[in-house]
Amino acid sequence: MLPEGISKGAVVMPAEPVRRQKRLDRRFLLKLTNALIGWLVPLFIIIAWQTAGALDWLNPILLPTPLSIWHEFVQLTSTGELIRHLGISSWRALLGFLLGGSLGLAAGIWVGFSYKAERLVDPSLQMLRTLPHLAIAPLFILWFGFGETSKILLIAKGSFFPLYVNTFLGIRSVDNRLFDVARVLQFSRWDQIRRLIVPAALPHIFLGIRLSIGVAWLGLVVAELMGASSGIGYIINDARSFSWTTVVFVGIIVFALVGKLSDTLVKWLEGRLLRWQDSYKGDDKS
Repeated sequence: MLPEGISKGAVVMPAEPVRRQKRLDRRFLLKLTNALIGWLVPLFIIIAWQTAGALDWLNPILLPTPLSIWHEFVQLTSTGELIRHLGISSWRALLGFLLGGSLGLAAGIWVGFSYKAERLVDPSLQMLRTLPHLAIAPLFILWFGFGETSKILLIAKGSFFPLYVNTFLGIRSVDNRLFDVARVLQFSRWDQIRRLIVPAALPHIFLGIRLSIGVAWLGLVVAELMGASSGIGYIINDARSFSWTTVVFVGIIVFALVGKLSDTLVKWLEGRLLRWQDSYKGDDKS
């Protein structure tokens, strides 16, 4: 005897798969909504900006409209010039980040583990951390010239410190009782690092990676503005000399988009590796 309202040819879906599918649909809609909310403010700024430019409220030489910037972007992309310079800048940023970030991670683990290393190394590193890029860039150019070495080392210098500081703080924030458990289990020093320290410090390490990537792009801009014949920074500096404001805006927007893309990739990887973390995500009602 079939329940009322169900015909003989109807297929009855199990209750649990249906509920699971509904949960997945709600989760997808929530992620899509959150992504769209993030575009509300930029879209509002672009619309207001374009409207003000169309009404001749803005000087097109000082502040061109988004439509003019878009046309310049399409032209630079179609000629292949923008892609070529972006590839050069991305390669410099990647090499500098890998060099500085890996050294910062290693130094953070070493200093975080050893109190003697902290007393010996950390004061000097904290002093070097306060040196601004613009102050040290001329010195790097004097030492290493205008070639790729000075640019990559300047980027590495900036990428080193965020990862070093956050790795150090991540290790020092590990619960001391976990070390007691490691001693009971007779973990070696390598096992402590691999199975205890690094997993517990991963949230801080990922924060350091995100900050290091941001500083790597900042260091790249400084390096290419100080002296370069290629790269997005070179395009911006060259366009500034000829008052090509649209090209300057294209370079700035490209830096912003690529920086946001790299940060999003790290954030996605962080979400995949830290799925076990049950932390406060914010109140969606406020």
